[in-house]
Amino acid sequence: MKIPDSAALKASSAPQKKKPLYRSLFFQILIAVVAGVLIGHFWPNIGSTLRPLGDGFIQLIKMIIAPLIFLVIVTGISAVGDVKAVGRVGVKALLYFTAATLFALVFGMVVGNIVQPGAGLNIDPATLSQDAVDAKTGHAVPKDAAAFLLDVIPTSVIGAFANNSLLQVLFFSVFFGAAIVVIGRQRCMPVISLMETVLELIFKIMSWIMKVAPVGAFGAMAFIIGQYGLDTLGTYALLIAACYGAAVVFIGLLFVVAWGFARVPLWQFLKYTREEFLLALGTASTEAVMPRIMTKLTNAGCSRATTGLVVPTGYSFNLDGAAIYLSISLLFLAQAFGHHLDLGQQLAALGVLLLTSKGMAGVPGSSFLALSATAAALGIFPVAGVALLLGADRLMDSMRVVVNLLGNCVATFVVAKWEGQFDRGVMVRAFRGEITNEDSAIMLGKEEVYEEQELERLSEGQEPSPKFRGGPTADNIPQFEMSRPGQRQETPISPD
Repeated sequence: MKIPDSAALKASSAPQKKKPLYRSLFFQILIAVVAGVLIGHFWPNIGSTLRPLGDGFIQLIKMIIAPLIFLVIVTGISAVGDVKAVGRVGVKALLYFTAATLFALVFGMVVGNIVQPGAGLNIDPATLSQDAVDAKTGHAVPKDAAAFLLDVIPTSVIGAFANNSLLQVLFFSVFFGAAIVVIGRQRCMPVISLMETVLELIFKIMSWIMKVAPVGAFGAMAFIIGQYGLDTLGTYALLIAACYGAAVVFIGLLFVVAWGFARVPLWQFLKYTREEFLLALGTASTEAVMPRIMTKLTNAGCSRATTGLVVPTGYSFNLDGAAIYLSISLLFLAQAFGHHLDLGQQLAALGVLLLTSKGMAGVPGSSFLALSATAAALGIFPVAGVALLLGADRLMDSMRVVVNLLGNCVATFVVAKWEGQFDRGVMVRAFRGEITNEDSAIMLGKEEVYEEQELERLSEGQEPSPKFRGGPTADNIPQFEMSRPGQRQETPISPD
């Protein structure tokens, strides 16, 4: 992207027309979600057949997630130029994730003990069948801690990308970025420049995919309502109320954490990311918005390296919404079978859930696996009893998605601030609607807006915005050029 010279300033000073409401992505997704609910409720047979629209959109997103994470992390680490800093970010992120997950589990236990959502149901274990749970989980078994950690190491780099194994891609990306730092940015500049060019292409593809986001949200919501219906709300009313009530309180605590640690006004952040959160609600998937939410975070002052490390890792290690749901559901099932858990049993259950809840993202029926493992380990209730949650599980998706996504955003702000890689002044600019770096403009499809803002900044004598947050300006990254055999490369490499 090229910023026009100062001769264009006069032309750019003309007042800009406000974008019509119907062209707003937030408005389009909102209408699509409402239409999906109506179709699914009044014409459930039609709604149930619209699942391919939602699945197709999510597959489009998954198509670019692995290369996006790789390129973002490698270029971010190379810009930081400090392998130790990358290690510190990783350790701080894991510490935060463990503390947040443990708190979410304990908080869910407290809510479950107060509300008693399963009390009085008196379920007869003889009426249950394990087949429904097996169908949901695909007969998978929970991994122990050693197996999970070994699974993070890819046996094949190509396989990690082909299977969209995000933790394996992240693992290799850190090694690749660290190697660039050790060898030297100057020597690796052709590789870095090529990666930046490819990343711009990925950003552009992502901006195109987002144009069909309303279609994906419509299909996904129509399928959920058509398949499961709104009548299920009455059957599990107390359990659903307990989970959603706990989620609201937990989000309030996230507001306090975000402001107390990083001075981030979370209400303004939610307004700033309303399109991403609404899309996540519509598709019941946080993966659908991972690229966009990472872009919004870097645009709001978090460095690319921190965002690239924290967000993908958080998708496996920091599932706060899922943790709340698991602990409340565990007590719901125990109460439904007439078991009163003492403090020791609840602490033991917390320990098992803390281990089994890690790495749940992307695993079919992951919540059922975690609850089944806990039931088998402690003998609190029959494993087949987990089938009682089949009717309510899908209705919990909205709660889990919002809390999981918001929890990872807060984690990124906290870790970035903790590591000194967060610029609050840039955050304020982003919340005002500015595009604060070139790559964010490409991803969000706002290149023209960015050019106008840069012209205004340059006319006021301010420094140009960087290529990406935590990285150099665009002028410091030369374009990658191929030369024919025997032809000398004339393009000089700019100093770091």
